[in-house]
Amino acid sequence: MTTSLKLNDTFPDWTLPNHENHPITLSNLTAPSSIDTRLKFSDGYPLIVVFYRGFYCPRDNVQMRQLVQFQQELRVNFCKMVAISVQPPLVQAAFRAGLGANWPFLSDKKRELIKAINILDETEGEYAYPPQPYTFVLKPDLTVHSIYNGWFYIGRPSLDELRQDLRSIMSEFSNYGYETYTDPHVTQIRIPQQTWLDGAPTLGESGYPVENGRIHTFNVQSGNGTIQNEKGEEIFFNFTAIPGEGYRRLPVGTAVKFERVETETGPVARNVTID
Repeated sequence: MTTSLKLNDTFPDWTLPNHENHPITLSNLTAPSSIDTRLKFSDGYPLIVVFYRGFYCPRDNVQMRQLVQFQQELRVNFCKMVAISVQPPLVQAAFRAGLGANWPFLSDKKRELIKAINILDETEGEYAYPPQPYTFVLKPDLTVHSIYNGWFYIGRPSLDELRQDLRSIMSEFSNYGYETYTDPHVTQIRIPQQTWLDGAPTLGESGYPVENGRIHTFNVQSGNGTIQNEKGEEIFFNFTAIPGEGYRRLPVGTAVKFERVETETGPVARNVTID
């Protein structure tokens, strides 16, 4: 029995509980981030989907420990991965913690997705009806780019094969080239450090209107946040809009002044200064 999916098919956009029993929809993992949307980078992210039998399978353990070595590379490359089995979330959480994995483990306990793509294993002698150990590499729109049949371990992808798959997908993205980041629309939002080398210019000196507000949200991991102005509007900003060197951040609730810039994707703040 081989999967019903073929290259260039669309992988089902399924929703499954993760290791914390929270629902995860696959297309939400591949969607562009808030900063990407602001920069008009609408491509999204590739997704690696790994089906495995369970914690008891020695071949799965070898593959998962190999993928743990790959997870930091995936993180800095903005690519995503999920592992799917039929085991319940609590068992998934224990296996994930033991591996030191940081990607989502999803539970297809009812075997609905596994049956939908025709990879149910009816031969397993220890645990009934696990998935066959397939790995799929998906484009951001969930188009199937690569399929690896891991019935024999040699059929499972090496890290180098996965790296080549991701490179092939991402080389077609609108933001893959350096030149994209020099576009004026981009540098209005993701402000180059050289803008602040001589210190912050006087607010309004650039000709942009100056507004007052408070930091409403700030995500330390992404470096993106919002300012609520005096009219109650939410104005997006990236940490690079705060004059200074290195990684800058401002606590939620901080009173600020800023220059409002109207961009093609909505208003953003620059020259964000503590009031």
